[in-house]
Amino acid sequence: MSDLKLFITKGGVTEVVPRLAEVEADVQDLVEAHMETMLGVRFLASEYSTGPVHGGRIDSLGIDENGAPVVIEYKRGTDAGVINQGLFYLSWLIDHRDAFRHLVRDRLGVQAASQVLWSAPRLICVAGDFTRYDIHAVREHRHAIDLVRYRFFGSEHVGLETVASFPGRTGLSATCRRRGTAKAQRTVPGGSMAELAASVDEILLGLGEDLTKVENQTYTAYRRMQNYACLCPPKKAKLLVYLKADPAKVDLVPGFARDVTGLGHHGTGDLELALQSEQDLERAVEYFRQSYAVA
Repeated sequence: MSDLKLFITKGGVTEVVPRLAEVEADVQDLVEAHMETMLGVRFLASEYSTGPVHGGRIDSLGIDENGAPVVIEYKRGTDAGVINQGLFYLSWLIDHRDAFRHLVRDRLGVQAASQVLWSAPRLICVAGDFTRYDIHAVREHRHAIDLVRYRFFGSEHVGLETVASFPGRTGLSATCRRRGTAKAQRTVPGGSMAELAASVDEILLGLGEDLTKVENQTYTAYRRMQNYACLCPPKKAKLLVYLKADPAKVDLVPGFARDVTGLGHHGTGDLELALQSEQDLERAVEYFRQSYAVA
């Protein structure tokens, strides 16, 4: 993260030096107030008690756009204990699924509580900075962990930067990513919708090293910090992919790309691509890249 930011105000251009929060609670309050925008996670609870026996309090609890439980821990600066502390609470949460379901039911309703995705629980650590030992530790862990660095700019702006994002040992292997990258550079095979879906999957996985693939009941999500693409099961005549790319900033081609803002559909994203052939997939790659860049 750079040491200087320029903000345009009514009085002109102002130089603002990034700084850490005065206290940890300042970071927590700001993220909780804008959690869905910043992290793609719906806020559920703050300072959630783990009971008298366990004796802890989870800084923030949330649920991501795929229905996965999320524990969020904050530290003002660099703290070697933030990851272990977060994993301690994540372990408790996995062992107390009914408590989390009840919380989701109370906040979001019965349907959301019935669709909690326990196969992909996540830990997000938000701190002033992280060490190389932190990054190595999360790379070796079996759970999905995101390390996010924050900075305040003046009194009205905050910046978040993903330092590391790892899907856990049950996520994508390096071999799988390399295969996806190589596939993106080859001509995709023709054939059935199932073959086309397999080609889409490989191309989406080949876009970067910081990807997690999450299987949902009705779609497959490809995410960085947030989903950048959702692939729905193939239909007879077409394959639907939903992207986070802004529909107002891409070419909307009738029959291929359309704006579905405000329209109900499986997965997340306001841009829908309908793929029916190899040619459709070839021109979809640039849309995939744009969505990946903004996620």
